[in-house]
Amino acid sequence: MPPSFTRFSATVRPEGAFTVLAMARRLSASGKDVIELEIGDSPFPSPDCAVEAGIQAIRDGRTTYGPSAGLPEFRAAAAAYVNAEHGLSVSAENVVAGPGAKTFEQLFCEAFLEPDDGVLVFSPYFPTYPANIARRGARMVLSSLRAARAFRPDLDDVRRFLQEDPRPKGIFLNSPHNPTGGVTTEEDLQGLADLIRGRDIAVFSDEPYDCMVWDGRHQSLLAQPGMLDQTVAAYTFSKSFSMSGWRLGYAVSSPDTVNVFDLLTNTALSCVPPFTQAAGIAALQDGRQYRDGRMREFHRKVQLLVAGLNAVEGVSCLAPGGTFYVFPSVAAICNRDTITSHGLAMYLLEGADDALGVACLGGECFGEAGGGFLRLSCAQPDDRLTVAVAFLADATTRRDRIAAYLDTHPEYRLATPYATS
Repeated sequence: MPPSFTRFSATVRPEGAFTVLAMARRLSASGKDVIELEIGDSPFPSPDCAVEAGIQAIRDGRTTYGPSAGLPEFRAAAAAYVNAEHGLSVSAENVVAGPGAKTFEQLFCEAFLEPDDGVLVFSPYFPTYPANIARRGARMVLSSLRAARAFRPDLDDVRRFLQEDPRPKGIFLNSPHNPTGGVTTEEDLQGLADLIRGRDIAVFSDEPYDCMVWDGRHQSLLAQPGMLDQTVAAYTFSKSFSMSGWRLGYAVSSPDTVNVFDLLTNTALSCVPPFTQAAGIAALQDGRQYRDGRMREFHRKVQLLVAGLNAVEGVSCLAPGGTFYVFPSVAAICNRDTITSHGLAMYLLEGADDALGVACLGGECFGEAGGGFLRLSCAQPDDRLTVAVAFLADATTRRDRIAAYLDTHPEYRLATPYATS
């Protein structure tokens, strides 16, 4: 008989965006026109400077192993970049390279969490957080983000967590926030820092959308006094520089934490390819003008999508403070037709029309607090975004088709109405 799998492996759930992506691609291959708004990937090419630097590094033979923490020149370039962009004062010893930002969730948990430690997570949340916390046998404690607060973290929940949890140890903070687009303010960060400073609390500050703040500038917890020792901030080239396939990111923290991450990277990943880091250096040093142009385009697309969605009956969409996502409430539609928000998303993809579909995600893909919302990416041409909104407006009036879809997909039938305020 084959060996049994662990209990942990049986509980892991995939990131919903990739599951819906696979279905969307299957439908596209069968001839259906699918407007893909489900995946958080840039539609723009990587900067020419990065492409040329990566190719030249391959030609120069930089295809061997490198230091687990990253090339010294890459770490120095990343440090200089965050100093200039986010008002920090760090050096190469504060930086560790990784294959994107997601891997740092796991390294953070391995470095700081023991079994049964409590970890405060703001919900909705990025769907890989639970699995990485569960890998260490730690407990996820949820704090709901609310549209009425522009999806900013509630510091009263942080205070309760610190006072009431039997073993508080970690906090996962994500700003700009995926999926809601909420942005944590400097006041929020000051309050959070005051609550945890000097305590045995570590914060994973997930900042891949640092260049997608639409009003003002990105604020990092790292900039608060004393927080470098208690925070791991993770960054990626995927969003800002349209380099998702290069699989490159980095984390910034204290030298002691970076040394632990160096060891953990060595034992799990060996290293990030040197030629990928060469491309990253070029992007950091020479690609900022290109980056800023793409960010302006994303902001315009976000505004286009928000305006269109707010004209749809039964939809209410708060303008996000950052990211290239919108997070409209569709609770009124879902309650009317007794369909979950992810069921509505799947209906838009599969059931609303035989020739056309829109791929997006139900908010519950990001935890129970996301129920009643959809997440849509704006990473499509303007005309496709306009068609998608018009399709959603029409498809949600086809109540007979919604009912027929629920008959064949009863798992999406809504048991308890969503709150609408």
